[in-house]
Amino acid sequence: MHASVTRWKTRTATLLRTTALALLATSAVAGLAAGPALAAEGDVAWTVRTASNSYGAARSSYSYNVNPGGVVEDAMVVANRGPVPLNLSVYAADGFTTGAGQLDLLTRDKKSVAIGAWSHAGTGSVAIQPGKTAQVPFKISVPDNATPGDYVGGILTSLTQADQAEGINVDRRLGIRIKLRVGGELKPSLAIEDLHVKYAGTVNPFSKGDATVTYKIHNTGNAALSGQQAVSISGPFGSLRVKAGGVAAPPELLPGESWNVSVPVHGMAPAVRLAATATLTPLLTDASGSTTSLKPVQVTAHGWALPWMLVLVLVVLIAVLVGALLYRRRNRVRRTEREDARVRDAVEQALRGQEAQTS
Repeated sequence: MHASVTRWKTRTATLLRTTALALLATSAVAGLAAGPALAAEGDVAWTVRTASNSYGAARSSYSYNVNPGGVVEDAMVVANRGPVPLNLSVYAADGFTTGAGQLDLLTRDKKSVAIGAWSHAGTGSVAIQPGKTAQVPFKISVPDNATPGDYVGGILTSLTQADQAEGINVDRRLGIRIKLRVGGELKPSLAIEDLHVKYAGTVNPFSKGDATVTYKIHNTGNAALSGQQAVSISGPFGSLRVKAGGVAAPPELLPGESWNVSVPVHGMAPAVRLAATATLTPLLTDASGSTTSLKPVQVTAHGWALPWMLVLVLVVLIAVLVGALLYRRRNRVRRTEREDARVRDAVEQALRGQEAQTS
């Protein structure tokens, strides 16, 4: 099987708890398979590959440019490498990007609205004897009102077997990616959203600390896009600029998809007011595999980077100074009050003396 053919595995487990029967379902991506998929029991194995025809030979996946209302007819070759006959289900499904940045296909119980809905295999199942191959034709009928842009999905073969030892049903899926570009105006666009910067200083107020820049990449256009990223942080008026190194490229995002990014920036001085700048250069890949760089997108956000120990020292000094001023003011008020009292006493004594002389 070709290295770019992807293996998808889903498991449905039956758990018996006292008087209740519960179903536990999980689905995981096994990544790019370099060999045949092996079933849990019976040592059953099969491979899938693209058929050789007018679209090409030894293709790693399916890729088409089709106008709305157009039709594509192609085929997948399935080979039984195991010792027992196989009866495989065949169906198509829409694709999506997982949280790990890998392409996955919707499970059969999920509704597809694009490639999975437009693609129909010539048969819903295929029976293959050991050592034999079968060619499974499929047709993609693009609706007349299909929106221009990129769509990704896949054509799948599936085998479900019961694992008596673990009490689960294992559904192994082997499929080949389908990338479809519907004709019309292509509007590739990536946006940077929710950009934030947080600073984590050190105990030493004069030492440099670390900052973290977070944001979301959103594919707001109608073309599948990857990109190149760059992140930097600077102080006031662009001073003390520090660039983040080795910012990983995001996966190729399908239209409407988003990808969360978190970039650490080390060795940033506590410059009080920080400016974090994220630059994203979208990369558009055509059907031939060539990549074009689009106009970069740049967004800046601000955050605080206060040397807290120094701020604490300043607060203490200010508190001491204010306390000293209040103490001096209080003492001055007390002295004034004592002087006023002494003057009043003197006046009263003088008045009493005059009254005594008069009488």
